[in-house]
Amino acid sequence: MRLLVVLAGLIAGTLPAAASGGIWCILEDQSVRLSIESGVTHGMGSPFFNFRGKLEVLDASVPQKLRTAEFEQQHLAQHWVDGRVLKLHLYREWEVDNSFDYVDLVIETQASEEGVYDGSYTMTVFDSAGAEGKRTALGGKISCGAE
Repeated sequence: MRLLVVLAGLIAGTLPAAASGGIWCILEDQSVRLSIESGVTHGMGSPFFNFRGKLEVLDASVPQKLRTAEFEQQHLAQHWVDGRVLKLHLYREWEVDNSFDYVDLVIETQASEEGVYDGSYTMTVFDSAGAEGKRTALGGKISCGAE
């Protein structure tokens, strides 16, 4: 019996590992610089791991305090990877004097060729300063990749 377990382990160790891959998105336009990368497993809802991203807003109408943000796993509110579709929803907020500033970013893409996803992003930056606060909406094209 022990021999069967050892043989099964040896055989499994020689099979190619295709249980995970990665995704990445790169954006650089006149308003935003963004980079995102994450590991993703294949199957079981394609969970992400080691997710990270960095955002730099170049638009001068956005207050300086909200022009940079780093994203981690807990900021990935939703994600969808299904063959030809890759969608990400990132949300990051900061408490400021009993109110909240935030960045809300949605990326929606479709595969244009094997491993390449092209689409668009929409982003809302909310600055809670002032009586009403101020929302700035940005958007444009984005390209992502997956393996």
